[in-house]
Amino acid sequence: MIPSHRSWPPETLPLAERLHRQLSIGDRDWHALKHQRSRRAAEQVAAALVQLLAADEPAARADSEGRRSAIALLENALAWLRAEISDPGCPAHGR
Repeated sequence: MIPSHRSWPPETLPLAERLHRQLSIGDRDWHALKHQRSRRAAEQVAAALVQLLAADEPAARADSEGRRSAIALLENALAWLRAEISDPGCPAHGR
């Protein structure tokens, strides 16, 4: 099968989703990893990739929800790397 240059290769979304699952900080690891800026940024970058691949057509010239979501996640990742944001704290501890 010859891949279309108008869409993403079929194997890319499952690969991106797998990467995102690997990089996501789960409940069990949250307290240990929440201050690691690179980890938080990588999680956001992987999420942005999933959003882009799942909800955007690369050949489309118009803005899409997938692109907007990816941009927001990438901006959040950059903010983590630049130390412009930090962990807001655990909601369970605020009660």
